[in-house]
Amino acid sequence: MKIKANCKINIGLDVLRKRDDGFHDLSTVMYPVRGLYDEIEVEPITAADNEFHSLGIVVDCPAEQNLCLKAARLIQQRYDVGRVRITLDKRVPFGAGLGGGSSDATAVLVAMNEIFSLSLDESELITLASQLGSDTAFFVRNTPQLCEGRGDVMTPVELDFHHLWLVLVKPDEGVSTREAYAGVKPMIPASSLVERLRQPMQKWQGSVKNDFEPSVFAAHPVIASIKQQLIDCGAVYASMSGSGSTVFGIFDTKEQAEKIRSMTDYIFEL
Repeated sequence: MKIKANCKINIGLDVLRKRDDGFHDLSTVMYPVRGLYDEIEVEPITAADNEFHSLGIVVDCPAEQNLCLKAARLIQQRYDVGRVRITLDKRVPFGAGLGGGSSDATAVLVAMNEIFSLSLDESELITLASQLGSDTAFFVRNTPQLCEGRGDVMTPVELDFHHLWLVLVKPDEGVSTREAYAGVKPMIPASSLVERLRQPMQKWQGSVKNDFEPSVFAAHPVIASIKQQLIDCGAVYASMSGSGSTVFGIFDTKEQAEKIRSMTDYIFEL
């Protein structure tokens, strides 16, 4: 079974507080980007152990620790199912704040649910996905969601991005999740993210913020520079996605978006 595991961007990201369990309470809107995806193929095999093959972008992670295999093992621990061969064609940059690894893991859960006729419903898949990471549950629904708690408490959100254009710029520099959280300063905003998103998009730039940006930009000025270049080229809204390092810009027209062509190949109609 083959699945296109698309990535996501974060429209606003409030880090509200640190929890007793060591995680942070967040408020963010995750939006699927279907134009950029990994391809996952999952096949049942009669073997003593799972197989994992990776193509495309080389991931800085031992195969045994890849979230695809962790997802397969999670299913196998819970249900009496066989082993699988997983082939990952990696196209989404990793360590980029785009949720590529989380999307891959969810794709494996969805594929194994189908292959082995487990008949798991959405809520059961979300429960499983939440055990693999904070972003992973989002990809079960894979529609615009207000994500709260660790990111796994979801509420559907309506965002009208039709006919707008998205540009993703991934710099050579990476930002680890650990680095991003080490520098962030949790804070309860004066108004909720949902309230701020009700404003016209033209007003988002000053109020719909990513709380990771101040510390990440201070440590990685090139990322701050990319955001400013997107704004200078006419982006209606620009922000770093997740904990970085990818920066995205939303443009009214294809012509405006194409001004960034020298910086990236990731240009999509929303």
